[in-house]
Amino acid sequence: MARLIKEAEVRSLLTMDEALHAIEGTFRQQGRAEIQNVARERLISQESIFNVMFSANDGEHLAGAKLYTVTGEGAHFLVVLFDSQDGSLKALIEADALGQIRTGAASGVATKYLAKSDAHRVTIFGAGWQAASQLLAMVRVRPIDRIYVVGRDVSRRDAFILAMREELRVAVSAAEDAAACVADSDIVITATTSKTPVLKGAWLSPGTHLNLVGSNHPSRQEVDLDLFARADLITVDHLPTAKVECGDLLPAIAAGLVDWKDVRQLGDVVAGIVPGRQRPDQITVFESHGMAAEDVSVAWRCLALARSRSAGEEIDFLG
Repeated sequence: MARLIKEAEVRSLLTMDEALHAIEGTFRQQGRAEIQNVARERLISQESIFNVMFSANDGEHLAGAKLYTVTGEGAHFLVVLFDSQDGSLKALIEADALGQIRTGAASGVATKYLAKSDAHRVTIFGAGWQAASQLLAMVRVRPIDRIYVVGRDVSRRDAFILAMREELRVAVSAAEDAAACVADSDIVITATTSKTPVLKGAWLSPGTHLNLVGSNHPSRQEVDLDLFARADLITVDHLPTAKVECGDLLPAIAAGLVDWKDVRQLGDVVAGIVPGRQRPDQITVFESHGMAAEDVSVAWRCLALARSRSAGEEIDFLG
């Protein structure tokens, strides 16, 4: 029997702490070459974009895929889990919330390993779909006491600020001067869909850690080239994906500011294969594109929680 887990159930089951634990384990397994991950494929039609990404973990007898469509009406996400030993279908999980939470958790793991241990001020660019989970992860891994929010839509930004004050119980305010707020921050996050840089490298103070979340297409560029000229360590979640779709890094590579051989997967840091932050003044970067191994890992944890709490619906599907 397979289990169908709906969106509302995912939100009730999957906490950020659960996701952080699962994603950290996934990156460690990646560094140890214990998982397989295939870069996202996109099929673009006149009406929509169909996306698929998949991963396998033989050690845990687990395989799965995330499938989603993007149209002018929005996006719809589904994760499918299989037992890799007998091929049986284990779960169908609606994955909008799951994707939000796992993306925040990936940044949380990067921050745990790359940011200064006493980092406590954050600037975030964006007040939309991904921004809330980014901040939720930050307060779990660092003693955050001040958050600045940069947003083009003032009403949306202000509503987001009020919601984050209530949920996080820390000081959250509008970044009226983005450059000054960035200079005052230990952690900077970009979670936008911008095609032109919203963040300049010249604004950064020594020791800043950056989680760059929105550049998962060659046409999207959230940061300028100066940022990479100043960066001491650049990490990505999945190097083959970054080489295809990282709109931040591709121009820096073309300009000769960065060489792919110097870009490391975060899993190598988590597994202890390469060092993370070595000095307080280093500028560290995590480019997050999203990989199926993250979705599969978090979905598997969600399935375990659903089973333990009798959540979801068992269905007789594919035998």
